[in-house]
Formats: sequence, C-alpha cells, structure tokens
Amino acid sequence: MREITLSQAVNEAIAEEMRRDPTVFLMGEDVAEAGTPFKVLSGLVEEFGTDRVLDTPISEPGFVGMAVGAAMTGARPIVDLMFGDFIYLVMDQLCNQAAKQHYMSGGKLTVPMVLRTNMGATRRSAAQHSQSLQALVAHIPGVKVAMPSSAYEAKGLMKTAIRDNNPVVIFEDKLMYQDKAPVPEEEYLIPFGEANVKREGSDITFIATSSMVQVAEKAAETLAAEGISAEVIDPRTIVPLDEATLLASVKKTSRAIVIDEGHQSYGVTAEIASRLNEKAFYHLDAPVLRMGAMDVPVPFSPALEDITVPTPEGVAANARKLCAGEMIYAA
Repeated sequence: MREITLSQAVNEAIAEEMRRDPTVFLMGEDVAEAGTPFKVLSGLVEEFGTDRVLDTPISEPGFVGMAVGAAMTGARPIVDLMFGDFIYLVMDQLCNQAAKQHYMSGGKLTVPMVLRTNMGATRRSAAQHSQSLQALVAHIPGVKVAMPSSAYEAKGLMKTAIRDNNPVVIFEDKLMYQDKAPVPEEEYLIPFGEANVKREGSDITFIATSSMVQVAEKAAETLAAEGISAEVIDPRTIVPLDEATLLASVKKTSRAIVIDEGHQSYGVTAEIASRLNEKAFYHLDAPVLRMGAMDVPVPFSPALEDITVPTPEGVAANARKLCAGEMIYAA
C-alpha cells in the first residue's frame, strides 16, 4: 500500500468530496493560492476555482458565521481556521449557532459544516499559537469532535465529517503534517465513535488522542522489552466517544493511563478517566491516571516547552509504577 503524508491525506479527502458533491466548498484565510501556511490545501484552487475555494478576510467570526448560514441553506462548507487558538473568536458562531440550530428548529434545520483546524505544542510558536483546545468544543452538545492520529485516520475521518449533517470540528496536530502512513487508493470512510486498538496488551491500557498515540506506542515498545504488555487505543473521535471499546480494554488490563495534549485540568483526560472510574471501578487494580499538558501557557523557550507535554519516557515511567502496585495520582 502506498504511503502519503497527513497533509496529502487531508488534501485528497477534500478534493474527492468536492468532486463527488458540488455543494461542498472551502473557505478560510490563505486557503486558495497559498494553500494555507502549512500548504495542506495546495492545488485545490487550481482544480476547483475561486468560486469553491474562497480566500476570506482576517475576520474569523465573519466567515464562520457565513459558513453556518450556508450550511443551513443547502451547502456543505469546509471552514479552515488557520490556528486552533483562533477558535476563541468563533465560539458564538460554532457553539451558540451551529451546535443548536437542529434542536432549536425542531429538527427542520441542519448545519453540515466542517471546521478543520490544528493543535499541538513543541513547534516554538509560543502561547497564542500552540494550544490544544479540543475540550472546549467537546463540552458543547451538538458538535462532533475528531482527532486524527495518522494520515489514514485524517482521510477517513475528513470524508465522514464532510458527509455528516452535524457541525464537526477536526483537530490536526501541526507537527504531524509531514508524517507518512499507509493510505489505500480506493475510497474508504472511518465511522465516528469507533475507536481503533492500535496495539493489543494485557497489563495496562493507554488511551491516547492525536499525536499522543505515537507517544503511547513508543512507551509500549519500551515496556514490552521489560515484560510489560501495554494495549494502545486511539479513540479517533472524542465526540462521539467509543466507551464500549475503552471499557472492554480496561476491564481486561485492570489499569489505564489516559493521554491527551490539552491542558490536564477539566480536559479530555479528566472526562475519559471519570467514565472509566464510574463504569469499570470494580475491575480496576489502580486509579486511572491522567497525563495531559501542564496547566501553564505554552512557553516559547524550547527547554521549557518540551517538558509541558507528555513524553514516551513519562508514560512508561508511570506505567511501571502502576503495574508495580504503586498508587500514583495526577499532579
């Protein structure tokens, strides 16, 4: 099977859906000739023209609001938000308008809009361009949230999102755009709410999102050499969340670490750990451990930034303690 980058997978998914459905269009800052600062969308304007690939002014509330209206009236907009940090600017349009229209219209209106953006630190982009804000959106009923961990997931989840009749936010890790993975040439979709067991194990479960899947897999490799068998699960979507797969794994291994690059407090790790504690309590040999980003603004200094997010070494160290029966808790 061919290998392509995550960037190419996203581009391919959007192009295929634009060819399939003439109501799909793309809008955002620098999405046309520039192809976004990360060059993810390069070439689309040449194929589809400026009627369907629209550069917008630097006015996130304005163009996201336009996308909500377009979605309500028959189109399927894909909105590119240059940095995930800018999601603060569109919370009303996304969470008060897009998320609630289907409910408030008694089911008469739908908002089939995709908002694709990014997340992730350790790129030296400082505190205002390095945040991972998926928990903010996941808190709002009516919005679905996908977090691809590889090129394969990026393409399959994007195609599913474009065809969904609900607003979907996709968070792509900035550092993964050039990562390659096997991706089929034939069409495929990845259903929302179906986790992927990336590696089977028997001693401890790692539940990891986005780039943290790679962190978990590296930790599992290290532990395997020491005789500790770690299962690695990628939820793929945090809304909807595949509870059944996560619970089945934890009931089997009796231990779990939840890893996400968002801030640890009130975040994705807290929600998943809470569900595991509530629904698998009598199967646990130790408290479910959370590993998220430090509760600090993301530093610009490389020496400081690198220690704010979970690492394979940190995950492996905590797994050893849990498997040894040491009671440890999230700091």
